Amino acid sequence: MIAVIGARKCDQQVYDIAFQAGQELARKGYIIICGGLGGVMEAACKGAKSAGGRTVGILPGIDPADANPFVDIPIATGLGAGRNLIIIHTARAVLAIDGSYGTLSELAFALQLNKPVVGLATWDVSEKIVPALSPQEAVEQISRLIGSI
Repeated sequence: MIAVIGARKCDQQVYDIAFQAGQELARKGYIIICGGLGGVMEAACKGAKSAGGRTVGILPGIDPADANPFVDIPIATGLGAGRNLIIIHTARAVLAIDGSYGTLSELAFALQLNKPVVGLATWDVSEKIVPALSPQEAVEQISRLIGSI
């Protein structure tokens, strides 16, 4: 599974980038794991579903119905932002797209846990975050960092 992390609210340009990233990940056979809500998370799930992929949403609340409509497997945790650690522990690698403070916390967890991280227009907090200029390049970098499925 590849974690796609990013803000719950985003503009159309970021949404489109996340959608394309979801498509590219699904085409490579990766399952997406995310926070299961809107914005970047919804866009990545929608993109993955459009390419025949599978999605998992680790939700902050207690109601699985809170997941965006493109989540195949909603997991209600009741943990709020604490669910970010579950997302990162479960993922083989992380794709950060744009993002706010929740994204920053997930990046910190990923870096602490030595998970490979690729960033698309996201926080520049560590030389360990591999930059990418497009969704296609981001997925190529992830494949390079973790190898084949």
